[in-house]
Amino acid sequence: MSKALQRRVELKSGGYLIIDQTEALTTIDVNTGGFVGARNFDDTIFKTNLEAAGAMARQLRLRNLGGVIIADFIDMQRCEHRDQVLTELNKQLARDRTKTNAAANFSPLGLVEMTRKRTRESLAHMLCEPCPACKGLGEVKTPRSVAYDILREILREARQFNPKEFRVIAAPQVIELF
Repeated sequence: MSKALQRRVELKSGGYLIIDQTEALTTIDVNTGGFVGARNFDDTIFKTNLEAAGAMARQLRLRNLGGVIIADFIDMQRCEHRDQVLTELNKQLARDRTKTNAAANFSPLGLVEMTRKRTRESLAHMLCEPCPACKGLGEVKTPRSVAYDILREILREARQFNPKEFRVIAAPQVIELF
């Protein structure tokens, strides 16, 4: 189950997908990773994107992702490669019982825009909750930022209450900076 929640999804070819979900939008980024199996780079990109199209449709079903979905395939030079990738994506999306609409072409930025009907909460929303440290942002403050926040709070408290001492409880990296 935890594999279905991971941000990075490995492809058999060595490439991978990065799936990021926000409240209003899901993005899926395709990367070649270590895959250099074809003779030329165009073929490597094409094969990675083709495999990614199938994996993408599978992840949409598995994670029950809905709403607006933006797929960022690796840029392809040849029109026939782009057409084949879109055909494969639409073929894989047709296997889904949930209604999904994909754009007929790549956008000028090389993206494929899709919408998928929301039938229920996504897997991540059902099984996870926002991190209490970063409040769901996926980032935490650096020890230096936390130390400055504490210092500002100490100065504010000192002006207001004139205490004799302060006790600071923080991560070892923050205490080390003090």
